[in-house]
Amino acid sequence: MTVVEEPARPGGRVRDAARTRGEILDVATQEFARAGYDGARVDEIAARTRTTKRMIYYYFGGKEQLFTAVLERAYGVIRDAEQQLDVEHLDPVAAIRRLAELTFDHHERHPDFIRLVGIENVHGAEHIAASEKLGSIGSPALGVIRRILAAGRESGLFTVDADAVDLHAMITSFCFFRVANRHTFGALFGRDLADPARREHYRTMLGDMVIAYLTAGRTGG
Repeated sequence: MTVVEEPARPGGRVRDAARTRGEILDVATQEFARAGYDGARVDEIAARTRTTKRMIYYYFGGKEQLFTAVLERAYGVIRDAEQQLDVEHLDPVAAIRRLAELTFDHHERHPDFIRLVGIENVHGAEHIAASEKLGSIGSPALGVIRRILAAGRESGLFTVDADAVDLHAMITSFCFFRVANRHTFGALFGRDLADPARREHYRTMLGDMVIAYLTAGRTGG
């Protein structure tokens, strides 16, 4: 990787490095989500952050490294939310519903994250595979799910020997589809999955589906 020396700042103005990086990542997130990896331009990102292409290279090394940094931050946001999730005081059914609701809410609030994940899948997850940070980030949600599943089986509430990764995929797929396929689904079926009037319906439906799967075959309340 080419080493780029820190460029001189106009008028000798000193900018906070963390803030500058944050501003660049904010705009880069929007630009990559809008135009894709191939369509995004570092020049455009520089212009919108009132900085220079050279400054972006100084902080990130290049377009590929910038996109990786955008992905790392985007995944880090949801991982932080998962780590802060407190369900230890809830019974297993309420706990798994709360986790599903957290995922639902996050995906709805971060459509750029959905687009970035789709773009990275087009590229075969090559940036994630090359990132030491993303390769080791895992998902705090998996640890939470495993504890909830164990408690549910021990109490007799959950009758299915579910795998935590499978359950995570089940929850995420619904949340992802609702945002990513909103427009195509609406064009084909005449229903907007992101209609605010039906939000609580879908949020509840997700929890109901997960719980129905985990309690399949169980009778009574």
